[in-house]
Amino acid sequence: MKAIIRLFAFAVSAGALAQAASISTTLTVNATGSYSGTTVTATGTATMPNVYSGSGTFSGSLSITNISGANVVGTMTITPPSGGTLSGTLSVPLTLFEELLEGTAASGTGSASITGGSGSYSGYNGSFPSVAGTGSGNASSGFTLTFTGAGTINTTGGTTVTPTPTISAVQDAAANTPSVAAGSIFIVKGVNLSASGFTEFGLPYPATSNGIQITFTPVVVGGPTSAYLVYLYNESGVNQLAAILPSSVAAGSYNVTVNNNGVVSAPFTTSVVQHKPTLFTQDSSGTGLVVAQNYISASELDIDRFTTGAISGVTISPAKPGQTLILWGTGLGQITTPDNQGTTFNFLPALNVQVIVGGVSITPTFAGLNGYPGEDQINFVLPSNVPTGCTVSLQVSVNGTLSNATFLSVAPSASSAACVAPGLTTAQLQNLDNGGSLTTGGFELEQITGSIVEPSIGNLSEVIASAAGGFTQVTGFQLASSSAVSSQPTGACQVIQSSTGGSTTTASATITSLDAGAVTLSGPGGSNITNQPLPETANTYDLTITEQFTPPISGAPTQGIPNASVVPGTYTLKGSGGKDVGPFTTSLTLGTLLSITGGLPSTVNRGAGLTLNWTGGNSTDTVEIFGSSGTSTGTASFVCITTAGAGTFTVPASILTQLPAVTAASISAGTGSGSLGVFSFPVPAGNAVFTASLTAGGSVTGSFEALLGTSNTPAYQ
Repeated sequence: MKAIIRLFAFAVSAGALAQAASISTTLTVNATGSYSGTTVTATGTATMPNVYSGSGTFSGSLSITNISGANVVGTMTITPPSGGTLSGTLSVPLTLFEELLEGTAASGTGSASITGGSGSYSGYNGSFPSVAGTGSGNASSGFTLTFTGAGTINTTGGTTVTPTPTISAVQDAAANTPSVAAGSIFIVKGVNLSASGFTEFGLPYPATSNGIQITFTPVVVGGPTSAYLVYLYNESGVNQLAAILPSSVAAGSYNVTVNNNGVVSAPFTTSVVQHKPTLFTQDSSGTGLVVAQNYISASELDIDRFTTGAISGVTISPAKPGQTLILWGTGLGQITTPDNQGTTFNFLPALNVQVIVGGVSITPTFAGLNGYPGEDQINFVLPSNVPTGCTVSLQVSVNGTLSNATFLSVAPSASSAACVAPGLTTAQLQNLDNGGSLTTGGFELEQITGSIVEPSIGNLSEVIASAAGGFTQVTGFQLASSSAVSSQPTGACQVIQSSTGGSTTTASATITSLDAGAVTLSGPGGSNITNQPLPETANTYDLTITEQFTPPISGAPTQGIPNASVVPGTYTLKGSGGKDVGPFTTSLTLGTLLSITGGLPSTVNRGAGLTLNWTGGNSTDTVEIFGSSGTSTGTASFVCITTAGAGTFTVPASILTQLPAVTAASISAGTGSGSLGVFSFPVPAGNAVFTASLTAGGSVTGSFEALLGTSNTPAYQ
């Protein structure tokens, strides 16, 4: 079964204009009108992509006595947003107006023409030979009319017109991040990249079609290489192209251009890499629930979801230990056969490909192309000891380069019909599978102590404390981001890598923050925290309690509440209620804190693994071990989850070796970075779990938690 890989939801910016003699476009008019005797008048909006940007105004007038054949002919004027006018004629079927006069829904096909213009559109002419129209209303109350049709505008004699293509981003097609791997599917976003509509190409994919061509030219030296077009998309304000970059393109820096019918965009610089594994996700955001298929039989491949069933004729289920799964992505590597043709190619003999599920590394049985150009298929078998849950972390590694971080739903056994997420019922999971959302609330009291190395300053001791949180509404595709579930199972580790250069852009994830009004925090006597408001930005609440450095940083502003700190005792959080969430009150009591035996190491030996021991905390408290290192070429971090009752945890060498080596000298010089921390999350109890009403109906269950820990700045060798 083929995965769906097209991603369409992206922002558009304005483009410049350039000369051209002829433009293919589509005229679309939405208007309201009325009758007065034999005259019909209408006003509304008109769009004409590639002729002008945005929506112009429309006005038209005709007399039902001016009949040519079976049509009524009138005049129209279109005023683009940039000024000037386009004038012409509109021919509408007489039967359409007869039906409107009778008060019935009407439809018919006519035509339109542009006969001239003013301002920058002086001298324009064009034809729309087939314009489909629909209408509703009646003679007494007026009517609405919509018509649309493709045509051509001749700009000879005009002073502007065809908009120049403008590239705003060049990204991989799965994770939506900068840089492209040779042999992979990528996307170009921007404006005026193609004519309106959606065009999908068949095999073999063309290097140019519909007047569109994408080229990569080396920044230093070398000639251009054309990409193979997969589709052109220009609808609803979104203009995007998808293509495959030939495997023959060497790694390096390239200028990317789009040629739209002879008008070429300004170059957009991007980097080409040898390997960039990226996985498709089910909401096309590049994060969240991965596109995976669970092998049931030769005739059934279920889409990985939280429960077992069917949605719109597609079967779904959670994965099971011991089951074969199929992942879909792009960017594993290059092939020796043409990239625009269907082929089968297995990368495993030449590449070290690993699927990392909940920190467990799995060697796939197949990783490569299987008939679909540029689209990688990865088959693997879940081991019997795989971590289970509804948000089990999943990444793919190719020769040590990690994919985007996603998650997978894994049921506890072969007989289970649903995954297990603490705090969520099977009915709630079914609702998420059917397109529903989950509303949760979560606030966290945090205090981190430890030591850091600050370039140009030296060694510092720090105490940072804050209170933050809010209420969110998420779909199942982003369930791991919800405060209602743990995004990583106990005993598991996850690595996340990123490269420097260029910003990371993703499609809009399905997460909505809710307004809860004013929120305040009060603590025990020794905390010096009394009725402190949590500042709010975009419905997210964040209060700095203290931020102290020893020795003090010269010139740094004082942060937080004077003489405040997080100490054992009871903390109370109150919300006044807002547009989305009603009033609430909750409290959290802190007791014994976690203590690291011997403290954190100043150097981490990546090849030997890292064992940490501790005392204190409640046995059921969650413990998170976090580390990261970075150089000028990129950074990587890991997160491991366990419980305080374990008293010890070893971060495997297989996790640590995925972090780049950094020395203490490079950290001091600012050319490298390193961090390590151990944090405990006391389990909420009693009033720390609360309920608040929702103004839209129903209620939300929230929690008030704490994160307490210590950190330092070690070298990684």
